[in-house]
Amino acid sequence: MAEGFGELGSLPEAEHRGAVLEALAELAILVEGWAHRMNLTGHRTAEAVVRRLILDAAALDSALPRGIGTLVDVGSGAGFPGLPFAILHPERKILLVEARERRHHFQRMAIRELRLANVDVWQGRAESLSPSPHDVGIAQATAAPSKAAALLLPWIRPGGWLLVPGGIHAPNVGPQAGVGSERIVHYRVPLGGPERSLWLARKCE
Repeated sequence: MAEGFGELGSLPEAEHRGAVLEALAELAILVEGWAHRMNLTGHRTAEAVVRRLILDAAALDSALPRGIGTLVDVGSGAGFPGLPFAILHPERKILLVEARERRHHFQRMAIRELRLANVDVWQGRAESLSPSPHDVGIAQATAAPSKAAALLLPWIRPGGWLLVPGGIHAPNVGPQAGVGSERIVHYRVPLGGPERSLWLARKCE
């Protein structure tokens, strides 16, 4: 795992590196254990979780705007990318929003086991909950790109960022009311991982 972070040029600070890498490895083991009990993710081994989920989240993190105080992960599934973000940035407040009960329970267990004081979890559909404003919102594989952006908008403070990740081809979000300053960022997951893209847009003040 350290090799992957080194390839990204984003190794945690030396004084915290061991604890961060240990927590990420523990998260991978938790996912592996639950993946055999329920359809949590298609990645069934801890190694696959590290290479395809944790390092994917770390690569995405390197593409995010700076100075994030709060982040909401809508349709957070098994807790990715939100849980790795929380481990990498203990100063950042993370909210995971997930409708499916068993995935919600996994998230709660992982937060307890990893002692993550900076994460909260809400169960329910994003469009049915009362949104709280965040600096950044991300919706990864939760809906078609245009719908994902629309779901995020109420959860973002004015001037905050909406993020919709994609694959090698940029997400086709289309025109969105109340959004400006759009751009696409391309990046690659380390250790031979896939190319990714990210649609970023700022909510109008």
